[in-house]
Amino acid sequence: MDLDVRWNHGAPPFRRSTDPLIQTHWIDASTIVLRQSMAINYEAPFLYLMFGEARALLLDTGATSDPASFPLRELVDRLCNEWLAQHPHDDYELVVAHSHSHGDHIAADGQFADRPRTVLVGHAPSDVAEFFGLIDWPAGEAHFELGERRLAVLAIPGHEASSIAIWDPTTELLFTGDTVYPGRLYVHDIAAFQDSVARLLTFSKLHPVSRVMGAHIEMSNRPGRDYARSVAYHPHEAPLPMTVDQLRAVVTATRTVATRPGAHRFDDFAIFNGPCESEMARQELRARIRRLWPF
Repeated sequence: MDLDVRWNHGAPPFRRSTDPLIQTHWIDASTIVLRQSMAINYEAPFLYLMFGEARALLLDTGATSDPASFPLRELVDRLCNEWLAQHPHDDYELVVAHSHSHGDHIAADGQFADRPRTVLVGHAPSDVAEFFGLIDWPAGEAHFELGERRLAVLAIPGHEASSIAIWDPTTELLFTGDTVYPGRLYVHDIAAFQDSVARLLTFSKLHPVSRVMGAHIEMSNRPGRDYARSVAYHPHEAPLPMTVDQLRAVVTATRTVATRPGAHRFDDFAIFNGPCESEMARQELRARIRRLWPF
């Protein structure tokens, strides 16, 4: 498993980006990480494509709908064809699901609407629960079979009501969307979020978790320092993969700030508990400054 990759991180102000529209990295022979270019959208989300013997799962569709500037469908088709050339299978399916339903994770859904043998999972918690069989949402877990690759699915609301995590026993990776990642953890329901991250930690004690894989990088490699929101140049990013120890730190930090709305910074992440309007205004001011003088 190869997680040692330098991700494209945008271009300095007033310089043209030479990054590909979508960076592609094979973790192993059946697992791909995709990153949308910051030149298209500053969110630069990470997407995940996992292949099984019967079907593939695409987790998230990025922040841009236009196939001309963000040709996700074209790339996924090519990657599927490459994989199927080595693993022939008639009527191979693609399932397009989402870590949650915020716009920077569902924007390119429309590119897959007319794709043959493709299922688009809905965005509401009820849609997600029904598709994956999460009958006691948000408690418990469900399993989703790709074919010789049985994923575990957990509901983890708090950042957003339909948030899920996926654990892959093949790679032992835990995919957590915007709930746990090296960045600003925006919490809209602190009680639900606290329960969700605690359940993720409990899950990691019962199952081998090699790394926790989120959907963005917003922290720099300097402890406690993030890149301001909307800045599209991150020259010194923190690593994307996080550890179970860092997940444990999120659980502890969430417990600490649960009764304190506002922005709270820690070495490897920040927790934005509630709207944080004054902090968001500071983020915008920082972004304006950093567009001229990036650190």
